[in-house]
Amino acid sequence: MCREIITFAQNFNNCAMNNIPSFNSYIEKAITENWLLDALTDYKGATLQYHDVARKIEKLHIMMEATGVQRGDRIAVCGRNSAHWAVAFLATLTYGAVIVPILHEFNGEQIHNIVNHSESKLLFVGDYIVNIITPEDMPHLEGIFNLPDFSLHTSRNEKLTNAREKLNALFGQKYPNAFRKDDICWYKDTPEELCMINYTSGTTGFSKGVMLPYRALWSNVDFCQQQLGVHMPKYSNTLSILPMAHMYGMAFEFLFPFCSGFHLHFLTRLPSPAVIAEAFEEVRPDIIIAVPLIVEKIIRKRIFPKVQTNATKLLLQMPVVQKKVRERIRQEVCTVFGGRAYEVIVGGAPLNQEIEQFLKSIDFPITVGYGTTECAPLISFSDHSNFVPGSCGTQVDHMEVKILSPNPQNMEGEIVCRGTNVMLGYYKNEEATQQVLDKDGWYHTGDLATMSNDGHIFIRGRLKNMLLGANGQNVYPEEIEDKLNSMALVSESLIVQRDNHLVALVYPDMDEANDMQLTSEDLQNVMEQNRQELNAQLPIYSKLQAIELQDEEFQKTPKKSIKRYLYK
Repeated sequence: MCREIITFAQNFNNCAMNNIPSFNSYIEKAITENWLLDALTDYKGATLQYHDVARKIEKLHIMMEATGVQRGDRIAVCGRNSAHWAVAFLATLTYGAVIVPILHEFNGEQIHNIVNHSESKLLFVGDYIVNIITPEDMPHLEGIFNLPDFSLHTSRNEKLTNAREKLNALFGQKYPNAFRKDDICWYKDTPEELCMINYTSGTTGFSKGVMLPYRALWSNVDFCQQQLGVHMPKYSNTLSILPMAHMYGMAFEFLFPFCSGFHLHFLTRLPSPAVIAEAFEEVRPDIIIAVPLIVEKIIRKRIFPKVQTNATKLLLQMPVVQKKVRERIRQEVCTVFGGRAYEVIVGGAPLNQEIEQFLKSIDFPITVGYGTTECAPLISFSDHSNFVPGSCGTQVDHMEVKILSPNPQNMEGEIVCRGTNVMLGYYKNEEATQQVLDKDGWYHTGDLATMSNDGHIFIRGRLKNMLLGANGQNVYPEEIEDKLNSMALVSESLIVQRDNHLVALVYPDMDEANDMQLTSEDLQNVMEQNRQELNAQLPIYSKLQAIELQDEEFQKTPKKSIKRYLYK
């Protein structure tokens, strides 16, 4: 890492840094104060109480020690969300090792590359992942554990093999009078220590290892507890839908609720809209974290068919009853999301304006946050009571945010930020680090935005996605896609540039098209009508020349952003 970045990490806000407690102390406190309460539940499966989590952490520590794992060594975990995924993560941090969460959507070669690049000593894998990896391609691993039962899949260390075979006896020898909360004495971290290497899976196709210190995890959890925890019951329920290996899901659906003593439920299966709706009804979460695609599909499939009838539209135009009608619709939407959520937080990508306007019109508690893996992840957020439509909130505690523009209110510029959340740099990639972290510690996000007088941030798009129109005007494809995605039979879209002309690639809503028995020619005619209606709303330099139908859904990142680089 470059000297300037190290200097910033050591000098920035020293007073605040010195007051940051050990992050592992948060984990200890959550466990000891909620010892006999439910902690982690696999949806439709088993439940671990907080004392069960502590026992499993201790047993993993015994095996780590037997393997010869030292403080700072890397331990990787790859699998679908589960209670044991969480235990492996917590055990690694509380041992003082560095966790390497790997997205389960990665293929075998990507997993091998990350394990090797991070120099991981141990790997925990889920039952699906175990079938796509090749241990021989990860020669430096000492052992591979199966997440469902922590059994050994592969061992290259005799002491590890013996420790696993005699684990219960070793645990009994270490705690002959039973394991109690007073026995917990885990690694005490310091703010600047590296605790995680999180490999990104963005829209550019190049994965970088983001080095996150303990202070970044603490800062995000502290903000969530101060801003969200005060609005939630002491023993709240949460539902983990987003991949835990992605920082958005990790911070909001795992670390914050666990450190707050909540009961976490993990959706261990493919998160289809039907499965998610069923889980919401059963778990009744006290807060919901989602990407836009989940919210949009639920509203379009389960709510719009009920409220976009002629009768409802007519009632909404009558002043004497429109308030009651809106309240009824709001209750219907709340019920679909479980009926108990304080608010629904959307992140990872912009929320469709039509959906956002609908939810705000019925006073539904929706809000949008913004962040990046490099900030673990929070940069901006506002509670739903202070949410401004079209924005992604204001800067969060412990962070500074500014727009690199001579007129930030009216002229977009790049979002830059610095503070406790910001990463140390990219692992083994000083060149990439220097490209985004300047000598004063500002992290350059690559996102373009404006900022209102009161600090609300309005994102226009990615700097790398911006297109140059034929007459030199800046074209933001995300803005056109947002409008197009609200039009007839459009499921998702992507704007590309060909010979100075804009073309929309569209994957249609095939369920609706099949229900209406539409032919390919019918779909083409609908899209041409969409193109004409859309062009009537757009300035001349951003009008579409054509719409091309796609046979399959666009390939996406775990946060459901389209991998644009595949379609250029």
